[in-house]
Amino acid sequence: MFDVLFSHIQEKVSLTEADKATMPNFFIPKKLRKRQYLLEEGEVCKSLAFVTKGLLRTYNVDGKGNEHMNVFGWEGWWISDFNSFLSEEPALFNIDAIEDCELLLISKVDYEALTIAVPVMDRYFRILYQNSIVTKERRLMSSVTHTAEEKYLELIESNSKIAERLSQNLIASYLGIAPETLSRIKKNLSSRR
Repeated sequence: MFDVLFSHIQEKVSLTEADKATMPNFFIPKKLRKRQYLLEEGEVCKSLAFVTKGLLRTYNVDGKGNEHMNVFGWEGWWISDFNSFLSEEPALFNIDAIEDCELLLISKVDYEALTIAVPVMDRYFRILYQNSIVTKERRLMSSVTHTAEEKYLELIESNSKIAERLSQNLIASYLGIAPETLSRIKKNLSSRR
């Protein structure tokens, strides 16, 4: 499990062998079955989760019962309701497993202790937060300036395997469009090829 984490970290910063030996002390391995919740809206988010295997989603449900996808997290991704994690306020999002998952969880206390014990992790997390802000800004801009087809193409280009692992309904929800609209888009794209 830790090989996936170390590999991801080393894409951003360098870890020593001593760092690698220290880090497992701060994480708790967890397995989730498909459809099992990691976090439910209204609970306080007690940990950040690094995905070593599987696929999760972060979403909320509106008053009409419609799900609104926020983020998908697969191997090599962190997933959490970060506001709830930091503020210890109730979570605004649900997080559940789309596939069976293996995770490494780190609590707020252990997160702080890790950045002291392995100082390079402070830089690693800062890089992740910066990248996350840029990604969210791009997604927000895309949602107001791109057509549904452009948003779909952008999503598929950024992760070609996403269509294999996600249902059409989940992709449509993430893009903020109706499943029927996504079907039309896919049909139109197919006919142009």
